[in-house]
Amino acid sequence: MRDQRFVAKHRGGALERAHHQLLAVWAADCAEHVLLRFGEAEADDRPRQAITVARVWARGDIRTGFAQKASVVAHAAARELGDPIGIAVARAAGHAAATAHMADHCIGAAYYALKAIEASQGACEPEQAWQAAQVPEVLREWIVSAMRSRFPARFGGIQA
Repeated sequence: MRDQRFVAKHRGGALERAHHQLLAVWAADCAEHVLLRFGEAEADDRPRQAITVARVWARGDIRTGFAQKASVVAHAAARELGDPIGIAVARAAGHAAATAHMADHCIGAAYYALKAIEASQGACEPEQAWQAAQVPEVLREWIVSAMRSRFPARFGGIQA
């Protein structure tokens, strides 16, 4: 069963539009953080475009369907890449854009950002701490609890 905290009010859930938009921005931040670290060498602009679309959706300037399409395109980029870092970055970006459609995709953006760090042989703990620090205060407790419950091996030690 889906966590009702991530279901938009207009769909019968508890998520306010303003909080949904904050989640999209946070997801875009998580994806962009690893894109800036690993994406400069990539010629494929689809992940960067998906991150931009997530931010534009959060401002209310585009419809959800447009964000969904950007997500699909970023995930297509991931399938075409052979580099595990690039794949994870593209998936993080795809989940950031998909947050417009289903808010719980924001956790996927954080998860795949960590996979990019892991694929680069980097330490995940600093990135986890950075991600948690970026969550808007109003959402921090339930986002961190959702991260822990969804991916306990990856986020079990993350602090709110």
